Amino acid sequence: MKSVLLIGLGRFGKHIARKLNELNHQIMAVDSNEERVNSVLPFVTNAQIGDSTNEEFLSSLGIRNFDACIVAIGDNFQNSLETASLLKELGAKKVIARASTGVQEKFLLRNGADEVVYPEKQLASWTAIRCTSDNILDYIELDENYSIFELSVPSEWIGKSILQLDIRKKYGISILAIRENGKLHMNIVPDTILSAEKSILVLGEQKAIQKCFRI
Repeated sequence: MKSVLLIGLGRFGKHIARKLNELNHQIMAVDSNEERVNSVLPFVTNAQIGDSTNEEFLSSLGIRNFDACIVAIGDNFQNSLETASLLKELGAKKVIARASTGVQEKFLLRNGADEVVYPEKQLASWTAIRCTSDNILDYIELDENYSIFELSVPSEWIGKSILQLDIRKKYGISILAIRENGKLHMNIVPDTILSAEKSILVLGEQKAIQKCFRI
């Protein structure tokens, strides 16, 4: 269980609050809008109405006590930037901030943010990848070169074993897990037989995965 300070409770912030709650973390939620604060009360441990660009207010929250601080402000970049900077000055262990453009991402990283999430960019990347093939079920980009894909089993692979396919040797791709009936199985052995009811999670260079699965 971690203690998280969440600042900014618009749609993005509210989704974060819900997910953190599902994961059983302690959440302190902050927004200057009373209505937004009230809307997340069922999902958070505590909540405050206040101005995150006010150093005295932020300091009163005990910033050093949080494992992570998330700046989810989406409607005022100046406030987001000032908040990220103040959090770091007040001793925040980890500051994660939201950006809407590449320029914002650069400014946040230079002014207090340890990490930046860029929802529009990430969603655009996912949409572009997803539309290239009906076999792609999920996608996680690890860096510029490597990704994890969840894919339905290609028709020509059905009935074959992991050993027979040998995609690690041919393409440098690792099969991390197999999902069947909604359950993820991590214990993959060479004689595991693939079927149409299963999907596979693979890790490798994006170009190699595209070549292997023709996507």
